[in-house]
Amino acid sequence: MTAPKKLFIKTYGCQMNVYDSERMAEALGGQGYTEAKSADEADMILLNTCHIREKAAEKVYSELGRFKKLKAQKPDLKIGVAGCVAQAEGQEIMRRQPLVDLVVGPQSYHRLPEMEEKAREGEKVLDTDFPEEDKFEKLKRRPKSKRGPTAFLTVQEGCDKFCAFCVVPYTRGAEVSRPADRILTEARDLVERGVREITLLGQNVNAYHGAGANGDLTLAQLIWELDKVEGLERIRFTTSHPNDMMDDLIEAHGTCKKLMPYLHLPVQAGSDKILKRMNRSHTAESYLRLIERIRAARPDILISGDFIVGFPEETEADFQATLDLVEEVKYGTAYSFKYSTRPGTPAAERPQVDPVEADDRLQRLQALLTRQQREIQDSMVGREVGVLFEKPGRQAGQMLGKSDYLHAVHVADCDRQAGDLARVRIVSSRTNSLAGELID
Repeated sequence: MTAPKKLFIKTYGCQMNVYDSERMAEALGGQGYTEAKSADEADMILLNTCHIREKAAEKVYSELGRFKKLKAQKPDLKIGVAGCVAQAEGQEIMRRQPLVDLVVGPQSYHRLPEMEEKAREGEKVLDTDFPEEDKFEKLKRRPKSKRGPTAFLTVQEGCDKFCAFCVVPYTRGAEVSRPADRILTEARDLVERGVREITLLGQNVNAYHGAGANGDLTLAQLIWELDKVEGLERIRFTTSHPNDMMDDLIEAHGTCKKLMPYLHLPVQAGSDKILKRMNRSHTAESYLRLIERIRAARPDILISGDFIVGFPEETEADFQATLDLVEEVKYGTAYSFKYSTRPGTPAAERPQVDPVEADDRLQRLQALLTRQQREIQDSMVGREVGVLFEKPGRQAGQMLGKSDYLHAVHVADCDRQAGDLARVRIVSSRTNSLAGELID
């Protein structure tokens, strides 16, 4: 009997890449691959890459360089690069790193089985097309193995916004939404396998407009369809754009019990001048009024955001406007970054901010965001929240889960199992988590 081949996937970047890596593993499972715990034991290595952060491509080349010795020891080892760096630099990857056997873009990974066969025959295989066929429909159905209580589910890909700093429209393509019936089928399958919370994913998820039985559905309408799935207890979605936060979605936050009180709504900057240069198509004021409407619908909602500091031509006054916006919104969590150029984007050609100044601004912004995050977390003490338990904690009898607001919660002397939902009273706040006790 032939021993199964081993597949090792290293995933960089966002939750969509995590989802993509799962589906790539499933696609190659049909070729006889099982999971490898490390690159050393693999018959095939895939790097699923992200192009958002600074020097993303160079990090990939550095990682590939570490595999040279392994490739020399195992001549039959196949190495592939997938994801957004693959899409952006496919031919260059092949030229610079001859040890790479295949390169596949994020819209073509349903073709991995046939690409793997060609690679096994000694071919160098490159596929960075934007194919017309639906990759999700072409992929094999997920195996019926047991899953953890939470899962990602991609519903939308690509972006039409063309923010001046972003490569997503070039690496993921135009906005495309999956048909609602296929999403619902996949959601039911996940629930059958033990999933109780699903996070809907998209580069611009609230622009979802997937085909339904009686016309296209909005994201809110899709959420209400998912609300009917028996056994699915929690729904989340990420990442959103302020311009696509429609009335029905705001209303759903106030009326759909399964939709959790957490919203990631990036603003990027608080200066209208910088927002215009970013091509964000909204203002600081319109964003603030949108937050007011969302909180009117769901007063306890936790708001999360993204920020870029040191964007080309940003002045100290522009940065102060960002701090002012943060002070007004009061974020429960946020992600902040120093601007880094992405070749091929409009902002890359503009006058850059002094890196020392940008570093200073980032530290000041992060200090403010950290203070707000801790204040909101501390305010949870004494409150009752729902917690979905995911795994045992480090101490005997302890369980770890996530609250409705996505806070990590530790519960001692807990007789619940992974996948259980329980009411918990928060008793203390730690640096990046909360401690609670069971109520029921």
